[in-house]
Amino acid sequence: MPGSVSSLDSSSTTSSDDYYDSDDEYRLAQQEWEESIQQLQQLVSMVLLPFFGKWLGRRWSHWAFARYVRLGLGKAFFLGENLLLASL
Repeated sequence: MPGSVSSLDSSSTTSSDDYYDSDDEYRLAQQEWEESIQQLQQLVSMVLLPFFGKWLGRRWSHWAFARYVRLGLGKAFFLGENLLLASL
């Protein structure tokens, strides 16, 4: 009889070890997922945002310079041609 009790204990220990292994695997997978998300955030903040900011800044500056050349730096530049003509 004592042999049967020890065999029951060893089988319950094995199943609980399997449970802990899957729990550890879950924690490891969760940690890897969070690291991947952090890497994507760093990619966006260090590469993509500066790239698009530079692109939009250049685009805006070309638009502003073309408007300055066409209208000068007066009220028409800030208010627009149509709004300025309508107020006269």
